[in-house]
Amino acid sequence: MDMEKLIESLSPNEIKILPYIGESINEICEKSGLDKVSALRALEYLKEKNIVEISRENKKIIELGINGALYRKRQLPERRLLNILREKRIISFDNLKQSNLSDEELKASIGVLKRKDIIDLKNKKIILKTGEISKKFPEEIFLESLPLSYESLSEKQIEILKSLGNRKDIIRIKEEKKIEIKVTELGKKITSLKIKSNLIEQVTPELLKKDYLWKGKKFRRYNLTAKVPEIYGGKRHFVNQAIDYGRNVWTEMGFKEMTGDIIDSSFWIFDSLFTPQDHPGREMQDTFFINASSKNLEKVFSKTYLVRGTPLGIKKGNLPDKNIVKAVKESHEGKLKGLNSKGWGYEWSEEEAKKMALRSHTTNLSAKTLANLKINELPAKFFAIGKVLRNETVDWSHGFEFYQTEGIVVDKNVNFRHLLGYLKQFYTKMGFEKIRFRPAYFPYTEPSVEIDVFHPGKKVWLELGGAGIFRPEITIPLLGENIPVLAWGQGFDRIITDYYKIKDLRELYKNDLTQLRKMKAWITKGTSK
Repeated sequence: MDMEKLIESLSPNEIKILPYIGESINEICEKSGLDKVSALRALEYLKEKNIVEISRENKKIIELGINGALYRKRQLPERRLLNILREKRIISFDNLKQSNLSDEELKASIGVLKRKDIIDLKNKKIILKTGEISKKFPEEIFLESLPLSYESLSEKQIEILKSLGNRKDIIRIKEEKKIEIKVTELGKKITSLKIKSNLIEQVTPELLKKDYLWKGKKFRRYNLTAKVPEIYGGKRHFVNQAIDYGRNVWTEMGFKEMTGDIIDSSFWIFDSLFTPQDHPGREMQDTFFINASSKNLEKVFSKTYLVRGTPLGIKKGNLPDKNIVKAVKESHEGKLKGLNSKGWGYEWSEEEAKKMALRSHTTNLSAKTLANLKINELPAKFFAIGKVLRNETVDWSHGFEFYQTEGIVVDKNVNFRHLLGYLKQFYTKMGFEKIRFRPAYFPYTEPSVEIDVFHPGKKVWLELGGAGIFRPEITIPLLGENIPVLAWGQGFDRIITDYYKIKDLRELYKNDLTQLRKMKAWITKGTSK
């Protein structure tokens, strides 16, 4: 393309930034009056025309965190502790409670000063060991120097960074894209010219109606082969797509959906399912119990998640019909008539059953469904796909918040083989081929089984959850009769990771736009036609 044709191909925004293309992107935006997106787009067009060269580099910038900004103004906690010790030299822990240091800040300060050999601890007292405390700590100097590029840090500064990084919100590392613009030889020739564009940019109906508007004038040249910005259409998150697909599979198999509350009483989460009140699964290491005022609950949870019939925010929930409560109590204690069971051999507590918690499984929905089911409505099949919460250590295969798929089949004529058949049919329809069943134990089912699927990325079998036939200790109190109830509850997030070959469960919910744009839709492989 000759110079004249090249000039005729320049857009108004390209012409605006031409005088400034040797400067930084921020300066280009400021001087041209364009926003950053428009300026970058114009630069890309100039790059296609060999007028500029653009290089991008990711840089790590060390900045002050929320606490870091506060400490730079008010001093680090260890410095404030030293200021107290400077006057008294010896101070007891009880007296420190009157200081303006929080428990967390006090703990961190003592640890730092002890490592620096500035203080000693004896008989619940802090003793200042040295009088030379006016000199600034390396940490203080480091905070005063921020922001800094990670690449510019010395070895000593990197050590300080690691130390401060172990403390809450003092520093943060931000990734920044550095854009370098270099003017080519052609670009130098173009910028030396004073370009004023009087070209017609668009052909409109109004323009064509009046000859004088276009006759004898030039139109801007367009490169039809040039790259244009990609446009991504909106779509549902792939996790929601998978949930919808799973919901359709259960519906196709003749199941009705169960829904319910995320916050529920321990009665429905545990007691109705014959889980003893001293079971480890009810303790704090597994379950998030509710202990908050109504004001706080209103802020955290929407009304959708609140227990029906329970006043908002109270620490104890309401129990169901007294006959059901009585039957559940007697099943735990081994006193239920018509039930050949010793129970758990303890005195069941109604107060314990009233404790509120975030549901740790969706089986509470199955229990409630059974309690409301009438014998003349049998046979019946129900499913649920809902969110559950557990106090788990988060890693590649565990999360504290995840989805579970639940199901029950209530029928006088079903058995354990039917249970395996339903599960195999579901997972086949979901597109899985490698499935296995293992014998297991659960307080609420007998016999019981674990379901696993093979994870191709990690080359391991993933446990999805348990299944079995509800014990009579559950069915008799809730249904009034010992009728076979096939039941299961599996982790749905793990199903999704296996399908999409995702190696880390945490990747399901990270804010990666590239992943979200490129993720394929959930296809119907394995589904019967």
